[in-house]
Amino acid sequence: MSADCSLQTTDYSFFTYYLLLFNLLLMATSQDFMDYILDQIEDAGIITYRKMFGEFTLYSDGKVVALVADNKLFVKPTEKGRAFIGNVQEAPAYPGAKMSFLIEDQIDDRLFISKLIKITASELPDPKPKKSKKPKTKI
Repeated sequence: MSADCSLQTTDYSFFTYYLLLFNLLLMATSQDFMDYILDQIEDAGIITYRKMFGEFTLYSDGKVVALVADNKLFVKPTEKGRAFIGNVQEAPAYPGAKMSFLIEDQIDDRLFISKLIKITASELPDPKPKKSKKPKTKI
């Protein structure tokens, strides 16, 4: 008799998904840390952010330049950013994410962080214009 493992795999995936979600909720970035990052990069252009799932996306001049997750700064990788940083430490901002530049040691260096964000934004393409929503038609 052979055992059916598909149910166990499905249960495990379900469990893993909720464990990951639970960890994300517990490890959410604090508003104090986000405020500190915003203060550090205030000279890097027009800085905005959006909170999603307890973490933050940072924009410079309308371009996504970084993620702030688990009270850590993850900057989008660019060639000029890599050259500026030198010895780059890369890590994903969350499980399954693309690799980003993890900024830890230089987080307190306002000039360094601001310049890195400016360099990153300058190398990224302009955001695509949003499509206008078509009005719903009644039949």
